[in-house]
Amino acid sequence: MTAPPPRTEPLLTQRAVLVLLTAAFFGLVVGGLTYFSAGDVASAVLAGLACTGASTLGLHQLIG
Repeated sequence: MTAPPPRTEPLLTQRAVLVLLTAAFFGLVVGGLTYFSAGDVASAVLAGLACTGASTLGLHQLIG
């Protein structure tokens, strides 16, 4: 028995990687700025996650 040929298609498209990495970068920046401003880790994490989610939706519509 021979093994099936390997898949040649990528797991994520270049556009998806660009959108997700840019949104993650925005979330890290907003989370860091929130931490430096408020000094509270929980607030910074919530702000970063909210920004990441909103950025993902916005970038999905903007890019492409």
